[in-house]
Amino acid sequence: MRHETIEKNINLMMVLIIVAVSIGGIVEIVPLMFSSDATEPAEGIEPYSPLRLAGRDVYVREGCYNCHSQQIRPFRSETERYGPYSVAGEFVYDRPFQFGSKRTGPDLARVGGRYSDDWHRLHLIDPRVLVPESNMPGYPWLEERIVDPELLTAKLKTLKLLGDPYTDEQIAGAAAAVEGKTEMDALIAYLQGLGINRSNRR
Repeated sequence: MRHETIEKNINLMMVLIIVAVSIGGIVEIVPLMFSSDATEPAEGIEPYSPLRLAGRDVYVREGCYNCHSQQIRPFRSETERYGPYSVAGEFVYDRPFQFGSKRTGPDLARVGGRYSDDWHRLHLIDPRVLVPESNMPGYPWLEERIVDPELLTAKLKTLKLLGDPYTDEQIAGAAAAVEGKTEMDALIAYLQGLGINRSNRR
């Protein structure tokens, strides 16, 4: 009888679904908010440098996460291919994080230092020059776009307000750090930093 009442009253059913999902979310999320493993940076993890932060914004804007995850799971098949599995402390400065499960292309969590800057540049301009079977599009226009220093300075100020430990000196020097740099330079700097601080963890 109670089931019939709930099933026939759509408003009541929606309220009960919201309550159930909310309770489940609280049980799953709240403990993580107080866990140092999830809220404190892992060893060697620092906030992004200005150029890498600009590159991360390009990565997100161009939708790279749609085909490349940054989440190595704790399975032998994953760690043998990509390196040590990912831990929450690696992503405390990521807003939003780039986990995901879509792997049209390889996981990039540990790609830093695997290839030269020139390799990345060629690959981003025309992926099939280096990987003939690739279905990744090229991004040649990134070489023509210059990083906006004022926007980047404003981002660092905002991130400091959110708790990232940027100093006033780092914020003041952000514009000079990216002066004359292209979005291609920034994206390559971002990729070259992925996983380098955790690559030796086992």
